[in-house]
Amino acid sequence: MKSLKLTQIRSGIGFDRKQRLALRGLGLRRMHQTVEVIDTPATRGLILKVRHLVTVTEDQDRA
Repeated sequence: MKSLKLTQIRSGIGFDRKQRLALRGLGLRRMHQTVEVIDTPATRGLILKVRHLVTVTEDQDRA
């Protein structure tokens, strides 16, 4: 299964509440934190909402 690595590069402070909730939904809590999420259409939608706050790196299949 394909996964994505997300790193939060900017703070959610000063942005819309929905964007802060999208960061939490992706599992990001603090600056420079990196999380690995499964690549699904729902995840891609959350990433699009906060694309200015995160960097995305594609991770290859591990299995």
